[in-house]
Parts: sequence; structure tokens; C-alpha cells
Amino acid sequence: MSAGLWLFVYLHRLTREHKKNSMALLEIRNVTRRVGNLVAVDGVSLDIEASEIFTLLGPSACGSSALLRIIAGFDALDKGQILLEGEDQFDIAPEARCVHMVFRNCALFPHMTVENNVAFPLRMSGIAVADIQVRVNEAVEMMRLGGSGKRFPNQLSGAQRQRAAIARALVNRPRILLLDDPLAALDAQLREQMQIELINLQREIGITFVYVTHDQGEALALSHRVAVMNHGKIEQVDEPSKIYAFPASRFVAEFIGDCNLFECRVRSMNMGRMRLEAKGCDDISALTESGKMPGTKGLLAIRPEQVRIDRKIDAHEEENHFKGKVTDYLYRGDATLYDIELATEDGPGRNIQAALANSRAGRAHFFDVGDAVEVAWRHDMGHFIEE
Repeated sequence: MSAGLWLFVYLHRLTREHKKNSMALLEIRNVTRRVGNLVAVDGVSLDIEASEIFTLLGPSACGSSALLRIIAGFDALDKGQILLEGEDQFDIAPEARCVHMVFRNCALFPHMTVENNVAFPLRMSGIAVADIQVRVNEAVEMMRLGGSGKRFPNQLSGAQRQRAAIARALVNRPRILLLDDPLAALDAQLREQMQIELINLQREIGITFVYVTHDQGEALALSHRVAVMNHGKIEQVDEPSKIYAFPASRFVAEFIGDCNLFECRVRSMNMGRMRLEAKGCDDISALTESGKMPGTKGLLAIRPEQVRIDRKIDAHEEENHFKGKVTDYLYRGDATLYDIELATEDGPGRNIQAALANSRAGRAHFFDVGDAVEVAWRHDMGHFIEE
């Protein structure tokens, strides 16, 4: 790594240590953005720390890209503040902000080589010619494009174009790199490869990433923290593992991966356990959560991989145990997702999904439609969501 790049990394790491005991790097305060009658961003407040990968995740039109454009200064806000290191960005033009954006389509100039694309923001900033080539070389080397500097965008692969776009965004050494669903156009294998490259890049240089994606798996794999957005609002902000294991709302539980949701009411509480009266199912035992009193209505969220399925399960091994029959299944390669209709005291009940790893050689699935099975899960699996 060159001396200039080492200095860049060193300064970012110093900033990271300093910020641990001070204000957030980026503060978003009650930001609202309207487009005609549509409220694209609705009163969003977030703190984004130095040197983290912070992901805005949600379905199409959730407001994530709109919020990214506001941070970049491309779109005006109707209400609220964007503070970078405590400085209000309201009157600061996009090109003067210490942030750079990588677009979904890369937005490279087709008539320029990779090196000229990367050099462009430096020329616009009036950097001395002698320094431009040094910094271009650093950025191209950092993104592993050393052999492609003289090529044009149409001579590059999709992954190379994305690397070139990131190199151009980093060459001016911004405080924050904004990435608007940059891997959307890549196939699954390249996406996974680029995810690893982005993680390693961010770890190496310590710059803050604010990343937009609609892909739940990508968000969980890349991020230090995730903000789940829906209709312009923030539904939940947390570490990926907590977003997945402890969804704060029905929307988050349903949007992030597969999830069984039991509509239920707290019937009783005893010795750290709740007894839940569940709709379409016999009573369920669950772990007591603070603030939940008898009569509280809500949802119990159980992930399919938390549910055991077999032809016979010892009823004493698990707290919740049901009989049922397979009504459908979906083969996914590494696992099969089974849909099971539970049997209750009053007859057929609701359905539940259980995931089973395809770990036996030559087996595509273990059960067929109509097979009698039993399912079970521990009382401390799942999460109660109050509604």
C-alpha cells in the first residue's frame, strides 16, 4: 500500500477512535421529503457512526434511495437536518460535501478510460496534475484494477465496472461512501464475491459506508447495523443478528427471511415462561419477555429453522410439540421448506413451516405431501411481538 493510501487509512482510524467518545459521524434529524402527494421520507432520525457499514433495507419505494439522495445533497428535504460531524449540510452543495455516491448503474463516462473516470473528480477539484496520477494509481490499485486502467467501461465486466465506480468515489477521500444498490445488476455468484470485497475494503480503509439494498441476505451479510424502512419510516434499527432474531414488528418479521407468525394472547406467566393462547393452534409455551402481562395480544415469531420436524419426536424433548401432516414443500438445494398443517384438539389447525437441511447424500426431500409428521420447538425459541 502506498504512503498516501496509508495516510488515508491512518487518518480514518484515528477518526474512528475519536468518534467512539463523541458525536455520531452522520446525524439525520427528523428528515421528511415529499414528492407531490407522496411522502418519500417520513420523519426519519438516525445516527450513523464512523467506520461502520450502515444499511438502509426495505422493499421498492420504501424511501431508502430517497434518503440516500438527501444525504448526498441531490434532493432537498422539506423538514429536518443532515449533520456531518456536527455541521449542518443544508447550504452545502453536493460537490462540496465530504460524501460520494456510487450508483446502481455505475454512471461511468463511456468515452473515458478507467483512469480518466477515476481522475475526473480530482480534476474538478483543482488537484495538481502531479498529484492526480499518484492518487488515481492508489485508487485503481486498491480496487484491483491495475491491468484495466486503459480500458473503457464497455470493455469491463460488471464487477470491474462496479470497482471502477467505487475507485472514482474513493479517490477524493470522502468521509462517507454512499452506495445505492450497487450490486443489483450482478448475478448471484458475482454479488457474493463483491460483498466479500466490499467488507474487506471497508475493513481495510475504515471509511463509513451507507448502503442501500432491497436484498435481505445482502444486508445481513454486509452490515454492522441495519435500518429496515417501510413507507418512508424506520421500522427497526439494530445489528443484523438482532433484526433477524428479534423483529420489532410484523413487517420486519415477514420481510426478513421466512417466518411463522402466531396470532396469540398471553394467558398466564409462571417461572420465566408465558403460556400463549394461539389462534388455530393449541396453547404454546414461550420465554417470558419484560412488560408482557396476561391479556397482552401480539404475535409469536418462529423461524422455520427453529422448528424440528420428524416422523416421531419424543414429547419430553421440547416444550411445544404438535402432530400434523405435510401439505407442501419447497426444495432449495441446501434445505427443504416444509408446510405442515397442525392437528389440534378440535381438528385441523393452522399451518407452520419447518426447514430441514438436505444433509443426506442423494436425498432431495425427506417427506412427501400427505405424510404424517410431528413438529416441536423449545419454549425459548421465537420472539413475542406486541401489537
